[in-house]
Amino acid sequence: MSGLPHSSTIAGWREWITLPGIGVPFVKAKLDTGARSSSLHAFDIEEYDLDGRPWVRFSIHPWQRSSEDSTVVTCPVHDLRPVRSSSGHVAERVVVLMDLVLVGREITAEVSLSNRDEMGFRMLVGREALRQGLVVDSSRSYLGGRPPRVVRRKNRGR
Repeated sequence: MSGLPHSSTIAGWREWITLPGIGVPFVKAKLDTGARSSSLHAFDIEEYDLDGRPWVRFSIHPWQRSSEDSTVVTCPVHDLRPVRSSSGHVAERVVVLMDLVLVGREITAEVSLSNRDEMGFRMLVGREALRQGLVVDSSRSYLGGRPPRVVRRKNRGR
């Protein structure tokens, strides 16, 4: 991989990431170069106005197959836009700006909010976010490390 720019960070096709702006220390994400945008599992999505600007309140479950550590988030709406799902269905989604720490690198991503309960990952990180100096090695996983085992056990209902 000698042709990589010096500022590139190599990540696996799946990684544990941190969402520091909303207080989520760990969420498992799929890094998907086939997807343009990023998406986060969210539910109870409620849009409202605050001082004449659009805001959104939503809840997330950062752990797959678990409601432990449910987090309620409020943040400004960055955009409302049509997003095509992997099944081809187009729906308008709320998009927020979110800071992510991925393999030790902090980036800001436009993240659409959607119900990903049936998906294998709570978060999908797409090309737009990955362009900020990340290169995906599709043969590797968790290059940024994993949450401490005690945290993973506690939050997975074991």
